Amino acid sequence: MQAISPVRVAKGVVVGGALPVLIMGPCVIESEAHALSMGRIVAHHARAIGWPVVFKASFDKANRTSHESFRGNGLQEGLRILAKVKAATGLPVTTDVHDAHQVPEVAEVVDLLQVPALLCRQTDLVEACARSGRATSIKKGQFLAPWDCASLVAKFRSFPAPRGAASHRLVLIERGTSFGYNTLVSDFRALPIMRSLGVPVIFDGTHSVQAPGGKGTSSGGSGHFAPPLMRAAMAVGCEGIFMETHDDPRHALSDGPNVVPTRELSALLKDLKAIHRALGRPRPPAPRDY
Repeated sequence: MQAISPVRVAKGVVVGGALPVLIMGPCVIESEAHALSMGRIVAHHARAIGWPVVFKASFDKANRTSHESFRGNGLQEGLRILAKVKAATGLPVTTDVHDAHQVPEVAEVVDLLQVPALLCRQTDLVEACARSGRATSIKKGQFLAPWDCASLVAKFRSFPAPRGAASHRLVLIERGTSFGYNTLVSDFRALPIMRSLGVPVIFDGTHSVQAPGGKGTSSGGSGHFAPPLMRAAMAVGCEGIFMETHDDPRHALSDGPNVVPTRELSALLKDLKAIHRALGRPRPPAPRDY
């Protein structure tokens, strides 16, 4: 197993550092007011348990099931709002990028670029992220085996960062695997397998309980299963937790069925902290030699 290389996202936020890192926020930027409100909620709960946090919200949901679904506010407005959240809360921010041409502009604002699961093998997009010098997370595609992530890591590392920038700041995110139609399943062997590649791994609990296209014109999900999966991931060992959260899931404009309601955050985060305090961060197990 390769030693895991910690990834510095922002001051005080190191994925693979002493403390687990949280990536939290609504699925999509619904409005400036809502993003600011959610940013303050996320900051409050992270401070309460003393863990570093990155605020997450997408400016564009480019892979919606239906063309009639809300996609977001677009690149320019989305980046303006993320910059405002960052200034108002002091939190680092992350968002999806979908095309290579978006990367330079997005990298000027966000602290962590995110390559969506369905685009994880898009070479031009991965190259643009690597060459930006910005810390990057790549979500493992639902269609990939965990050991296939070796190619994602090798691809990212094959492109040099700009002169003077920290190179190869890569995080992998596990978000479940396709299991038949409209269903995902979490195989927790994926966490140690992916971590053995020498990169920190974050477990995405809310997307792991998604039912892609499960409601016909939109995705469904079983959000009540997300907290136990996150607790399991902490026990197995990972460098952080990704969770989407919303103050009014019933009226969320994207992924409402999967999110953790903000009213449940305090109890869940206390559980995660207790597991980390009890177990630390378990190392990936080595194969038995017999």
